[in-house]
Formats: sequence, C-alpha cells, structure tokens
Amino acid sequence: MKIICIGLNYRKHALELGWPIPDEPVVFLKPDSSILKNNKPFFLPDFLGNIHYEIEVVIKISKLGKGISAKFAPRYFDEITLGIDITALDLQTRLKASGMPWELSKCFDGAAPIGNFIPVTDKMNMANLDFRLEINDKVVQMGNTSDMIFGFNDIVEYVSRYFTLKTGDLIFTGTPPGVGQLQKNDNLIAYLGDEPVMDFMIK
Repeated sequence: MKIICIGLNYRKHALELGWPIPDEPVVFLKPDSSILKNNKPFFLPDFLGNIHYEIEVVIKISKLGKGISAKFAPRYFDEITLGIDITALDLQTRLKASGMPWELSKCFDGAAPIGNFIPVTDKMNMANLDFRLEINDKVVQMGNTSDMIFGFNDIVEYVSRYFTLKTGDLIFTGTPPGVGQLQKNDNLIAYLGDEPVMDFMIK
C-alpha cells in the first residue's frame, strides 16, 4: 500500500503561509513505514530538530482503480479518518533552500499517525466536515472540508491519472491553518465532528 499526500490544499492555510492558491494538487508520497496506528506513542527523533504537526482528513481506497473520473470517485473510498502529517520543519526548510527533494522531512518512521476509520455514509456531507486537533486539551487546529481547494473526488481523479490506486491505499488530503511544534509529553486528540478518532502521546 502507499500513502498519497496533498499539500497546500486549504485556502486559509495557503493564506497563512503567504502562498498562492495552487492550480492543481500538490502531491507527495510517504512510505508505509511512516504509518503509526492504534494510538501508539510517537517518539521525537532527536536528530531532526523542530517537529511539526498537521492534522488532515484521510480517506482509504476500497478497490483497484486507474484514471477515475471525479463523478465516480465516491465508489473508490468507503472509510475516513484523521491523520497527522508529521514534518521535520528544519530539515524541510534546509532541503527546499538547496533545491533538493524534501521527502526525508516527511517520510521518516512514524511520520503518519492515523486514527480509527469510520464508514462513509450517505448522511455525511463530505464537502462540509468539521474536524479539529487538540493538544493537552487546547484546540490547536480546526478545519472544515468546505475550505479545501481540491475536494476528495477531484483528488482521486487527479492522483489516479498517475498512480493505480489499490485497496488499502491512503490519501492525506491537506491541513487547515494552525500547524505548530510538537513537544515531549504532548497528548494529541483528533476529532472528526464530535467523534474522537485518535488519542496518542508524544514521547
């Protein structure tokens, strides 16, 4: 399986960073060794410096597909959760400044914690989902999928032009504003609507 990630996909986050709104999805990949699940703790790598959190809605691909049109995209994912795109910010900044690829800053072990998946139902308005991240009982990120630049169906259409999507693949769909630094002993709880789907510690 593979983890496909979409960068700079929330308008307010792009404004926060002073970046222009992208014309097409910004795509990068994480290896499956980045996955951290079952609320296991994340251990801060002391050699990577400043480590940031980015809360994201994650969809799970439910069947094989290639060249999927947006109108048929909902047939290809049936579960949803939240994940954290953990980023080694100092390393990313250094690699970008030197014109080098910056996968090392996002692809290390444990850099993709994911929550418990819940089924996508007809009652869900995928274009109007609230989600938030709390650290130590304080809300640090709050988003709604209505602020996405590219919606779920458009993302599936775009990435399936380039990659065959396989059952179990995960797509991280971008983060809202409010990213920040992780500290040892932080407790992260992520909510999809009012349902907690992730609750883990930073060690």
